[in-house]
Amino acid sequence: MTSEQRDHFIEQVREHHAGLRGFVRSLGVDPMWVDDVAQEAFIVAYNRLDEFDRERDFGAWLRGIARNLVINERRKDARRKRILSDNLTEVLVASSSAGEEEAEEMGDDALARVTALKECVKTLPERSLRMLKCRYEDDCSAQDIADEFSMKPPAVRKALERLRTSLRDCMEARLSPKPAH
Repeated sequence: MTSEQRDHFIEQVREHHAGLRGFVRSLGVDPMWVDDVAQEAFIVAYNRLDEFDRERDFGAWLRGIARNLVINERRKDARRKRILSDNLTEVLVASSSAGEEEAEEMGDDALARVTALKECVKTLPERSLRMLKCRYEDDCSAQDIADEFSMKPPAVRKALERLRTSLRDCMEARLSPKPAH
């Protein structure tokens, strides 16, 4: 990047900083995270500056980057919520640490789910169990898990998806009423 490009970028940051923050806030971003999202948009813009057409409006380009960042964050959040809606995270934690006192505080339905999950988890191969613990107890990223298990991040995500599905299916089978003979 030439010094002229860098100076132009700095000038654009100064000109659009307040407006970008307002735009990010208008997208429903938690006020505590507005500055972080705006800063991330500027970083992305800086890294992609060679893609910017100077004939276009820099502010509109920045807002597009910020919009995409927010959309991506919402997708990530939706994935996390999907996991939570399956009660996997809650149940995995409970299955590893629920003592008798905690079990007494749970309702019958929650206790049945925890018991079913414990039984299902016992059937997992050691590698799968380690992968789940790494993701849900240690909060490792797909890249961290990929490094540890000599895999690629997409393969880790697919393996975790299959494990969640397998555990959910196992739990549903254990929790479904058994037909009377």
